[in-house]
Amino acid sequence: MSEQMRIMRSKELPEELRDRIVARHRSGQGYKKNSAALKVPKSTVASIILKWKTFGTTRTLARAGRPTKLSYRGRRALVREVKKNPKITVAELQRCSWEMGESCRKSTITAALHQLGLYGRVARRKPLLSARHMKARMDSKMVRNKILWSDETKIELFGLNSKRYVWRKPGTAHHLSNTVPTVKHGGGGSIMLDRTTGCNRGKDECGQVQGYPGLKPSPEFTFQQDNDPKHTAKITKEWLHNNSVTVLEWPSQSPDLNPIEHLWRDLKMAVHQRLPSNLTELERICKEEW
Repeated sequence: MSEQMRIMRSKELPEELRDRIVARHRSGQGYKKNSAALKVPKSTVASIILKWKTFGTTRTLARAGRPTKLSYRGRRALVREVKKNPKITVAELQRCSWEMGESCRKSTITAALHQLGLYGRVARRKPLLSARHMKARMDSKMVRNKILWSDETKIELFGLNSKRYVWRKPGTAHHLSNTVPTVKHGGGGSIMLDRTTGCNRGKDECGQVQGYPGLKPSPEFTFQQDNDPKHTAKITKEWLHNNSVTVLEWPSQSPDLNPIEHLWRDLKMAVHQRLPSNLTELERICKEEW
């Protein structure tokens, strides 16, 4: 396609040229010959003739609302940037538009993306998985009946983990490019809450193994624990082996299927609504809410 034809796609044709297209059509020339003779895209020729047949004129009709500041080329460029990096911010998109010579506000960019089916949504948090993790998970076989579940959670002093927004279409929340990868056992001001031992501060990552009340080794039950460092420590493995405890296989970076996770979420929301200001208050509020 010639340079002239590309430019005409983003600009209105002069009225004189539109009239010539209609005149040639009335004289019997088809769309293809009309397009070749006047160097106008065939789709443009067709739309001008349709407009003439419908309204009886080739003049520009009154539009509803203010014309958009973004050209067709500018919109396509925005979509390319969003597909390349769904986590790009509106400010970064605005800079891209300025570099193309199209000055517009952030609200204009947001509205244009909405019209194209792209909306800013909070990115889902998803474990960072390698090919090895995925294969191990697919190869494992887990049976949920007769399993003794164990769990602990970290409750942070200064709120829940921050959110990250992405531009995505409906139904694409779990696409890899639209998620935020997570890793386990991060740091920060917090306390650990264990289902059986209550609150305790400064719990060592490779701490001493504590027996669970009522836990009696039996071939009928399988004990579940995730791959937290204190669970995979040598002293922990030795204690489990010496007490004949069968441990459920748990591949690295596996999704957490422990049913108590729902309770942890409710507890954290209740604790942070009370706005604890230090670790002592955090520990007291955790016990009260529990």
